[in-house]
Amino acid sequence: MVGFKPVDVPPTAAVKFIGAGTAACIADLVTFPLDTAKVRLQIQGENQSLTSNMKSVKYNGVFGTITTMVKTEGPRSLYNGLVAGLQRQMSFASVRIGLYDSVKQFYTKGAEHAGIGSRLLAGCTTGAMAVAFAQPTDVVKVRFQAQANINGGNRRYQGTVHAYKTIAKEEGVRGLWRGTTPNITRNAIVNCTELVTYDLIKDAILRSNLMTDNLPCHFTSAFGAGFCTTVIASPVDVVKTRYMNSAHGQYTSALNCALTMLTKEGPTAFYKGFMPSFLRLGSWNVVMFVTYEQLKRALMMARCSWESPL
Repeated sequence: MVGFKPVDVPPTAAVKFIGAGTAACIADLVTFPLDTAKVRLQIQGENQSLTSNMKSVKYNGVFGTITTMVKTEGPRSLYNGLVAGLQRQMSFASVRIGLYDSVKQFYTKGAEHAGIGSRLLAGCTTGAMAVAFAQPTDVVKVRFQAQANINGGNRRYQGTVHAYKTIAKEEGVRGLWRGTTPNITRNAIVNCTELVTYDLIKDAILRSNLMTDNLPCHFTSAFGAGFCTTVIASPVDVVKTRYMNSAHGQYTSALNCALTMLTKEGPTAFYKGFMPSFLRLGSWNVVMFVTYEQLKRALMMARCSWESPL
């Protein structure tokens, strides 16, 4: 990212890779209930539900959804799919965030200033690469978050490993890559908006000398990036969630899923769960980027101390 002074030791690619994955896991731990609420709101209104019990449950708003889930399923339901979520972040964020600077330098051929085109290309590239690695973990995470366990009802999956095995057995290995196309589209949009917006806001703040490269600057840049990302990516995110969570054969493609939503529920369906999406993405970005910036510096200080102990 931008903002390092000439006297600072720039973080290596390995430091960024490890730091991004670790920071993303920490951000997921903090914001996971909001993500689960977002998924429940996004799938609400589908004709076919995973369990008959879910049809009687009405989710209304972010905190209403969280309250309903706690009352009907218990507090642990807010963390359904957490293991898969952490697996996803460790493999996904490490690539899409940790490799962003390296890919950006590749496109700029090492030039000091990166244009908007190079930043967008880097965001698209690392976003697509990340999906290739992490798609199965994303599918399992969404399935867990969507399933309800009301009054002791049967759960679709009993554990993370069971979910991977069941999906592969019932839907084939391709089932683990269900929704890859909308996910690549979503993550190209999210990655470009999130990383490029953060990069640009932070760059503008530092060039204007409004703040120094410290926590307030990171917080402001991350919050702005979270809002912009939610506005732009929500429609694709809803389609991705619906398609990943759908029963086998319910939709013929992601486009069919989008058209079905449009004709049966109207255009507002594409912004279902917008508030939890914003609360989650805004808070996730703040926690992730602030943690990431601090981890990079801490890891580089540890590396320098290890290489020069005296």
